[in-house]
Amino acid sequence: MSKITRDQLTGMNFHYKHYPLEYFLDAMVRYEFKNIELWGASPHFYVDDMSIQEMKQVKKEIDKRNLSVVCFTPEQCVYPINLAAKEERIREKSIQYFIKSAEAAKVLDAPMLLVTPGWGYENEERKEAWKRTRDSLERLSKVAADLELTLAFEPLTRVESNLVYDSKSLKAMLDEVNSPYLKGMIDTIPMALANEDFHDYFSLLKEDLVHIHFIDGKPEGHLVWGDGVLPLQKYIDQLSEIGYKGSLTLEYTSYQYVQNPDEAIERTLKALSSVI
Repeated sequence: MSKITRDQLTGMNFHYKHYPLEYFLDAMVRYEFKNIELWGASPHFYVDDMSIQEMKQVKKEIDKRNLSVVCFTPEQCVYPINLAAKEERIREKSIQYFIKSAEAAKVLDAPMLLVTPGWGYENEERKEAWKRTRDSLERLSKVAADLELTLAFEPLTRVESNLVYDSKSLKAMLDEVNSPYLKGMIDTIPMALANEDFHDYFSLLKEDLVHIHFIDGKPEGHLVWGDGVLPLQKYIDQLSEIGYKGSLTLEYTSYQYVQNPDEAIERTLKALSSVI
């Protein structure tokens, strides 16, 4: 019997990007979510365009609906954010962006801020880019400590990053930074592309596994459950076996869902109702 509960399912606003933020928040209430993961990007919540007062106003809208933000995820997988950038100006700008994002997470009362490793040039020594990411994470971990915030560190796919893209490289980076404020997380798409599963991650991370993006894929893509080929029952069984108690965020980044995001949520809940 599954030990995963409906309350662990967490909504995310990425596929609601063509609707106002308030529409997304109302949908989360309508579909009986208690928690959300807020994707920080225009037009909903882009930190570089917002004052603290504007951030507080968004928090009021969230509170008004009795929702909680479990993780703040600023957009970071596209230009110009890269914690491993060889160009000092780009890397410093990226670090400052995450510092402002950490401050925004505190305004939102979010206990976690999601960070990704960035990427190094394919024709340079990997160890050089690895060092730049490690140095960036060390700086951000100190900021997180000051703010009493956990950095949820997410591996990317090998196409997106040549640094951290599986459980072993994630564990290696966590060990080198060695901060209690930097923890590991899973996205099921990079996990599947690396031919891994939840047992592979948990055997290395144990209590340092703090967050999961739980989506279907082919195996690439961030799809509604049932639209891909990933083994839903196996994944739920594994999460039950390891006793995972954290959030399972429905992060749908495929553009096929942006016109009718509610339908994506409805089909998700229907698919998951048979296993949760």
